[in-house]
Amino acid sequence: MTYYRRVGDVPPKRHTQFRDPGGALRREELMGEEGFSSDSSLLYHRGVPSAIVDSQVWELPDLTTTANHPLLPRHLRLPGLFDDNEWKALDPVTGRRLVLGNADVRISYVVAGQSSPYYRNAVGDECVFVQAGGGSVETVFGVVPFRAGDYVVVPRATTHRWLPDPDAGPLRAYAIEASGHIAPPKRFLSRYGQLLEHAPYCERDLQGPGEPLLVDASDGAAGDVEVLVKHRGTGPLAQGGLVGSRLTYATHPFDVVGWDGCLYPYTLNVSDYEPITGRVHQPPPAHQVFEGSSFVVCNFCPRKVDYHPLAIPVPYYHSNVDSDEVMFYVDGDYEARKGSGIDRGSISLHPGGFAHGPQPSAIEASLGADYFDELAVMVDTFRPLELGEGALACEDSSYAWTWAGRRR
Repeated sequence: MTYYRRVGDVPPKRHTQFRDPGGALRREELMGEEGFSSDSSLLYHRGVPSAIVDSQVWELPDLTTTANHPLLPRHLRLPGLFDDNEWKALDPVTGRRLVLGNADVRISYVVAGQSSPYYRNAVGDECVFVQAGGGSVETVFGVVPFRAGDYVVVPRATTHRWLPDPDAGPLRAYAIEASGHIAPPKRFLSRYGQLLEHAPYCERDLQGPGEPLLVDASDGAAGDVEVLVKHRGTGPLAQGGLVGSRLTYATHPFDVVGWDGCLYPYTLNVSDYEPITGRVHQPPPAHQVFEGSSFVVCNFCPRKVDYHPLAIPVPYYHSNVDSDEVMFYVDGDYEARKGSGIDRGSISLHPGGFAHGPQPSAIEASLGADYFDELAVMVDTFRPLELGEGALACEDSSYAWTWAGRRR
């Protein structure tokens, strides 16, 4: 994140004494990326942010993966991962089921109705797309409300918890967890970090915390707070170089009276994303919304489509020479996949080395169309993806043969 923000009380000069009305010194914490060489924020705590009183093992959910071998395109029916009542007892963090992953990114899905534990991902940034539901994310920076269609971007090592709104129905969340950072594409940014005129969204569309979130010591919740931490590690409990710990803090982590800087959680709603269209079919980079290390995130929103008189609105067949393509079908009527079995809540995985495109009948059916009512989130990875336990539990094994008009 590169857009400066100031929330709550901060001193006029950084790294100087800052005291409360009673004379007690606030504790300054620099939260920064890439050591001291990239975006950062300064947070001012009432307590000591390092004061832990216990550390125990947190056994992470199943993060094992299986190679996509022999090579196949895959169709995964995510709604089948959770039954009608199971979600009521699940939370948006520990209830996630891994669908796809590699060393750079892990993609999970969850349907949840409970508040999550306090949680910190010390491995990388998280970008969680809210398919349905609403609520808020409490963080050390303040509260970030969310609604359906939001990307919720949480920087690495941010202590937070998810609070679904029970009146909004089950929270359906598609979690993209990086092993590094997630940011707007560099080509949309000036050399100083401002979103440029040709970018499909701008700073006004990014919603961050507006005021501090302070836990009052008198409410009994100020001490001995457990935070689940996912971090890098080795040993018998490590899964893909990841392990978990339960850290217990002597004071509540939500004791920040103010902060400022360019690193903080925020949301971006897909309804604020302005699709780029043209006379002929626009390739996926025109629909990009974020990028990470060795992967990109794109969204295909409701939009006017190609207006050349001979245009073919659906995508042409293409080979992913350098990447695996993952498409999450959120809503609407995705024109190119008609006849494949894909529906809302589906994922398609088209791996590198496999030429893919629309179902044959969808090409002729799209001619003359001037608008597509569809919403999908795409992740392209530049290292091969493997199948998580969630993928193996919800696969449509007939999908690979649908271009040939066969189903096994």
